[in-house]
Amino acid sequence: MNTSVINPALEIGLVSIKVSQLERSLAYYTEVIGLQVLRQNATMAELSADGQTTLLIIQEIENATIPRRQSVAGLYHFAILLPDRTSLGLALRNLVEHRQNIGQGDHLVSEALYLYDPDHNGIEIYADRPRSTWQKDERGQYIMGTEPVDVESLLKLAEGQTWNGLPAGTKIGHVHFHVSSLDEARKFYVDTLGFEIVLTDDRSVLFISAGGYHHHMGLNIWAGAGAPKAPTNATGIDYYTLQMPDQMAIQEVADRVKAAGLPMQYDGQELWITDPSNIRIRFYVPQA
Repeated sequence: MNTSVINPALEIGLVSIKVSQLERSLAYYTEVIGLQVLRQNATMAELSADGQTTLLIIQEIENATIPRRQSVAGLYHFAILLPDRTSLGLALRNLVEHRQNIGQGDHLVSEALYLYDPDHNGIEIYADRPRSTWQKDERGQYIMGTEPVDVESLLKLAEGQTWNGLPAGTKIGHVHFHVSSLDEARKFYVDTLGFEIVLTDDRSVLFISAGGYHHHMGLNIWAGAGAPKAPTNATGIDYYTLQMPDQMAIQEVADRVKAAGLPMQYDGQELWITDPSNIRIRFYVPQA
């Protein structure tokens, strides 16, 4: 296997975000988004779609500040991938019933809904189109757009069906970050970690992935080149996890991080590193 690129079996695991009021966020993520509480204490909750696998951790922090949208390097959105289009229709109907302000985009490879939680944490809820329909341009990059979503057909799919929250099979499909420097982000995620570029305008946005997915990560400078890192007491992302198929895949990443002279924590099992925007990343192998 080519060890200069990251293992193609990589998947996003969970996302951990910081919030200002746990109870308010719990109500939002269970009632509006459709996740269920797996574990909870006074300041933290783990949320799931299937009642077994943690997809989202919400952590209340003291003296929290809520940054203006697109004002700091950090979370643009985390993206919840639903297993099929009917599930997206049901989620849309629930969002409408909760009178949410919903953005939307048909990206050709997927159909997506966008919203913000009470702490300005961005969320995407989406369903992929079949991979066989994804097109590439002459540069070998995926052709993606932002067309209007066919909302009527989505809602029609949901007619007569009961909303029971997000279904089993739901997972975190990708994460998207504001960064201070696209060049720095490229060096870290592509040159060091080994993600592959699947789409870029060479100026303001870079989509990268493993194994030919349309993107596991989006990186942009839409908060401005040189955007400051978020304060430690700001709401936003704390860390996210990357599931690897085996220990060798993690070792390959650790070797590249070490060769680049970057700090890391590695105990031979889990690897923790921090990206240039101060976002922590945990690599691990899921337990069987």
